[in-house]
Amino acid sequence: MASKSFKASRSNLSATSDVPDAHNKPPLPPTVTFARRTSSGRYISYSRDDLDSELGSSDFMNYTVHIPPTPDNQPMDPSISQKVEEQYVSNSLFTGGFNSVTRAHLMDKVIESEASHPQMAGAKGSSCAIPGCDAKVMSDERGNDILPCECDFKICRDCYIDAVKIGGGICPGCKEPYKNTDLDEVAVDNNARPLPLPPPNGMSKMERRLSLMKSTKSVLMRSQTSDFDHNRWLFETKGTYGYGNAIWPKEGGGFGTGKDDEVHEPTELMNKPWRPLTRKLKIPAAVLSPYRLLIFVRVVILGLFLAWRVKHPNNDAVWLWGMSVVCEIWFAFSWLLDQLPKLCPVNRATDLNVLKDKFETPSPNNPTGKSDLPGIDVFVSTADPEKEPPLVTANTILSILAADYPVEKLACYVSDDGGALLTFEAMAEAASFANIWVPFCRKHGIEPRNPESYFNLKRDPYKNKVKSDFVKDRRRVKRDYDEFKVRINGLPDSIRRRSDAYHAREEIKAMKLQRQNREDEPIEPVKIPKATWMADGTHWPGTWLNPSSEHSKGDHAGIIQVMLKPPSDEPLHGTADDSSLIDLTDVDIRLPLLVYVSREKRPGYDHNKKAGAMNALVRASAIMSNGPFILNLDCDHYIYNSQAMREGMCFMMDRGGDRICYVQFPQRFEGIDPSDRYANHNTVFFDVNMRALDGLQGPVYVGTGCLFRRIALYGFDPPRTKEHHQGCCSCCFARHKKHSSVATTPEEHRALRMGDSDDEEMNLSLLPKKFGNSSFLIDSIPVAEFQGRPLADHPAVKNGRPPGALTIPRELLDASTVAEAISVISCWYEDKTEWGHRVGWIYGSVTEDVVTGYRMHNRGWKSVYCVTKRDAFRGTAPINLTDRLHQVLRWATGSVEIFFSRNNALLASPRMKFLQRIAYLNVGIYPFTSIFLIVYCFLPALSLFSGQFIVQTLNVTFLTYLLIITVTLCMLAVLEIRWSGIELEEWWRNEQFWLIGGTSAHLAAVLQGLLKVVAGIEISFTLTSKSGGDDVDDEFADLYTVKWTSLMIPPITIMMTNLIGIAVGFSRTIYSVIPQWSRLLGGVFFSFWVLAHLYPFAKGLMGRRGRTPTIVFVWSGLIAITISLLWVAINPPAGSNQIGGSFQFP
Repeated sequence: MASKSFKASRSNLSATSDVPDAHNKPPLPPTVTFARRTSSGRYISYSRDDLDSELGSSDFMNYTVHIPPTPDNQPMDPSISQKVEEQYVSNSLFTGGFNSVTRAHLMDKVIESEASHPQMAGAKGSSCAIPGCDAKVMSDERGNDILPCECDFKICRDCYIDAVKIGGGICPGCKEPYKNTDLDEVAVDNNARPLPLPPPNGMSKMERRLSLMKSTKSVLMRSQTSDFDHNRWLFETKGTYGYGNAIWPKEGGGFGTGKDDEVHEPTELMNKPWRPLTRKLKIPAAVLSPYRLLIFVRVVILGLFLAWRVKHPNNDAVWLWGMSVVCEIWFAFSWLLDQLPKLCPVNRATDLNVLKDKFETPSPNNPTGKSDLPGIDVFVSTADPEKEPPLVTANTILSILAADYPVEKLACYVSDDGGALLTFEAMAEAASFANIWVPFCRKHGIEPRNPESYFNLKRDPYKNKVKSDFVKDRRRVKRDYDEFKVRINGLPDSIRRRSDAYHAREEIKAMKLQRQNREDEPIEPVKIPKATWMADGTHWPGTWLNPSSEHSKGDHAGIIQVMLKPPSDEPLHGTADDSSLIDLTDVDIRLPLLVYVSREKRPGYDHNKKAGAMNALVRASAIMSNGPFILNLDCDHYIYNSQAMREGMCFMMDRGGDRICYVQFPQRFEGIDPSDRYANHNTVFFDVNMRALDGLQGPVYVGTGCLFRRIALYGFDPPRTKEHHQGCCSCCFARHKKHSSVATTPEEHRALRMGDSDDEEMNLSLLPKKFGNSSFLIDSIPVAEFQGRPLADHPAVKNGRPPGALTIPRELLDASTVAEAISVISCWYEDKTEWGHRVGWIYGSVTEDVVTGYRMHNRGWKSVYCVTKRDAFRGTAPINLTDRLHQVLRWATGSVEIFFSRNNALLASPRMKFLQRIAYLNVGIYPFTSIFLIVYCFLPALSLFSGQFIVQTLNVTFLTYLLIITVTLCMLAVLEIRWSGIELEEWWRNEQFWLIGGTSAHLAAVLQGLLKVVAGIEISFTLTSKSGGDDVDDEFADLYTVKWTSLMIPPITIMMTNLIGIAVGFSRTIYSVIPQWSRLLGGVFFSFWVLAHLYPFAKGLMGRRGRTPTIVFVWSGLIAITISLLWVAINPPAGSNQIGGSFQFP
């Protein structure tokens, strides 16, 4: 592999370069390298076919002429230099970081097996014919060799550049000057597309793209031929020819007719019926009205009950009465916080047919029907290949690459925060397998598009498949996938063996060199750092298997590898040749952009875990693809519904969608035991709470399966903030705006406001202080904002974009772009910026997802909950008791951190709705319920031990209140089940685990949070011993695995105390002179209530049937002691007249 130092400047070969040189010279004009002079004196470019018939002509000559980009002469797009540059980028591994040079390592081999897809890095191809050069020949979209000379001399990109620059443009093969190229013909054939307008000097790439997109605003459409439209050029460049001016658009986007006050919309816009992309489905009043009434009734009953409890103390046990009343008041308050946000639940539906009609159907603004949908950047995060198996991550990536979304608008970025070569090569293997998997999914409409899940489906795979070759194709792909799994699972050993072999070779070389230098001296053992080697025989720049300086998990360079280069702009259909495993005729074989990213890590820097990795991806993607929307997925959450992104886009592109910051999808899980013992599906939260929040300001962000608007992540306020949030005193004290600034502020800057300033104009000079010193990143912000706007296809759509604006071909990747991406993922880039504080994912909490969503809602954004008929995404969840408790502990710890931080909902801005504020307040408060819950769980046992109860007597008033409270709770549960669609068993499992988590993980989280805030001490609860669960044949073997953790101590203590209390209470009542059955029944009822909720916990401790863990023997000992004490009480020693002998109960 060749390694060459790289500076952040574009290649001189680029004909449309927009970066001036050191002397501020203007960009080079396009170069015509092969032409003929006509009789009129004009030079005309020829294609190869034209030239073949005129080679014998006497007026034929070779020359080079520079023609400026005038309206009559538009530069070729794309040029050969740009295509070659992009191929070079996709075959190079870029590394760099703090105080280090950014390097591009040209790789001819990424994995051990051959890469066959032409988009893939290190794809197979012909070798360069220059002696001493083993690089690959330039290739086109199909992988065919690009041969610049008619002699078909094979030459690589670097040798071609040398021949042009140094060799005077002479072909090394035939020694003739380079003539026309194959790519020129492709450019000529593509002239049917609209040509770009000439950019002004000094305009950056992002500014030029924004100008091109906005140019579609004109009603003067370019003709369907390749002729240049002078009128349109005049209008869009504000230029003039002679006398007279072109028409101008009025404020608001309409077009004038000569009168000052009249503004008319285009006729085709007004006449076309407008259809919404989404609709809100309200809950039936027959269900919702009783539900709200019951909430009100229960609030009144709770108030009366608590008042009665306070007025009627138990004078025999005031301590017991006092503890119970305090706990009950807190439970009522906690229930109210949880119930109030559920007053306005809604359901939503999308219409994918309308989305297709608006964005992918031929229209006057989009004659070819090319997709006008905005781009989406998908983020997949992983950190440790040992804890997160590479095969799982690879399947997630494959499901993304095969998603039903325009290929050229989709990009996938994988963040490897561990910098492991194992993850890198697993990604490369996934990209190679995608060559057959993705076209197979498109050809046969496969669902789901995760190969592991698809091939493990427990249903007929041939149902509804109409193509005759489906069975044959499926068998071939299944065989290929089995080989793919073998390669992935064998990667750890393969990397280790390869590294050992290269290390041994290096040691032998060092020993030989030592012998040559020291002929007579004794040879000492040579110590060489044991590096990790890549497939092409060079050092891996990330984390080594044997950590070394600058090659460990917290100390390595930033890495970016374009695994799959950006696809061509037009569909690329396969062929029925014998080299392909399946017939791909009329199937688009293009693959989306796939990029491997490992941010730089250095000692002494706080890298902020997952939130820091996500922010690095936000910046890198903004520079490389700049999709206006971002979908983030965990590495174990794959796309189950290939149209999920289209469903989310319906909300973003609908009227008012520009005020939506994110679309949250519900989390669905696979591999959960049928009984869902530990409420892993969490259906009450995802189907009840989240639907209810959707009726307010929107659901909270839960960390994965969320489609973001990029500018919302950037910390900007939503559009039309002043219209929607006038403030609580606006009716009395009106705020006077500066209307003059509205007219002078550029359109894209009016939608980019940050902070509470009344000025409409955004001070762009402050952006580097917020976003860092990357001008490329800052230039991309208005482009992302414009691309993310809804279509302006109706007068009621505000802040829209013109139809057809996003049909413009993307910018080709060049080396300077990737080098800029390397700089923004360096460890120092966020210093003295607002990344992690106001911009991007927010730092400072274990649950950075909730805080990030809270900040957006606090600025006035709305979010939407998208529940699709077919699950959008699916993932895995821990079914082991200990793993589940530690998961809940992490969530609760984050909530405690939120409560003690500036993100407490009590400090929210007026832009957040009242009920939304209550919902966020409940997020921060719910772990504190554990303190009162654990006390209340001990109260029944204490009551049984003492012979007292929380009330003086079980009178009719107390029993009536208890009955009404219980009945209303059950009726509310039934109505919630009705409007949410969950099952009664799921609701009951949630109630059980609420008590299990509340008495274990939540209590530990409160202790952690208090110690951290008060004393600055951090405590971590880690796993210790592990037993059982080793049966690989059982799908749910992990369910029976018992891993002891200190979190289990409180629930075990509660269970044992209540069991002993029940036994003591019965024995006391039976053998007492005057039995107090009312007090016994009250204590026993509440003890059984506690034990019924803790039943799944006790079942989890018992492990698998027939495999009794040690903990059971501990239980047996405790129960034996209990029975012995009871026997002494029941059968006292002889000579004692008192029941129970001398044994006295408390």
